[in-house]
Amino acid sequence: MTLGLHDHSLVSQNARVEGFLPGGDETSHLPSGATALDGSEKDDLIEGAYRQLFFHTLKVDRQRILESQLRSSQISVREFVRGLALSPRFLDRVYSYNGNKQVARHLVERLLGRQIHGEAEAIAWSIVIGERGVAAMVDALLSSEEYQSNFGEDSVPQQRQRILPGRSVGSLPTNITLPRYEHYYRQVLASFQPTWGGGFQGGGQHWGARPSFINWPNGLPPENIRRLWLGLIVVGSLELLRTTSAIITAILSS
Repeated sequence: MTLGLHDHSLVSQNARVEGFLPGGDETSHLPSGATALDGSEKDDLIEGAYRQLFFHTLKVDRQRILESQLRSSQISVREFVRGLALSPRFLDRVYSYNGNKQVARHLVERLLGRQIHGEAEAIAWSIVIGERGVAAMVDALLSSEEYQSNFGEDSVPQQRQRILPGRSVGSLPTNITLPRYEHYYRQVLASFQPTWGGGFQGGGQHWGARPSFINWPNGLPPENIRRLWLGLIVVGSLELLRTTSAIITAILSS
């Protein structure tokens, strides 16, 4: 028997205020997939979805199959957003480096476009993640009345009511308030010592790529290689000194 979402109280935030204008101040210019779109408009729609989910549009994060399906109208914008939220790249960036409560916050703020309703909602969704997995939470959010009433099948999620009429200062953008790493993981990464061969090491383990040809004891090169490096440094220093002297002499003689 699975547990349902625990009841939680709502908190005061801009997203609960009825707006006079549709959409938000940053992404309301995005077209809707409900209408016939040309190629450039579909590009804008796809770019907007990446910015909302990933906060950027790096080539390594692109999901080409999903993009192709959206361009050919095989899937809706909501299904495209679902595919991005469950893609290996997104899960690696969010789920692998955060606890369940922080993952819940990431998903709520990125998919529903609002801040999470305090610790109670974070705990409620973290239970869903722990019991049924991330996919269950993503599906629950995308099929919720809140998502459907604000974005529907054919609109990209966006931060709702970030700036309210009559207020000179709005809420901080989501990409600033949501760090990629939770505090615990930031502390763990900060405790690792960088290695000259690439990556980090700590706790008797090594993270990151190390060239396979480097297998020197104590991480130091052999004596002959160190002597070669020292010789190159000396020769380079002398050449730099000679060049500098020649330049100074030419300047003074002119």
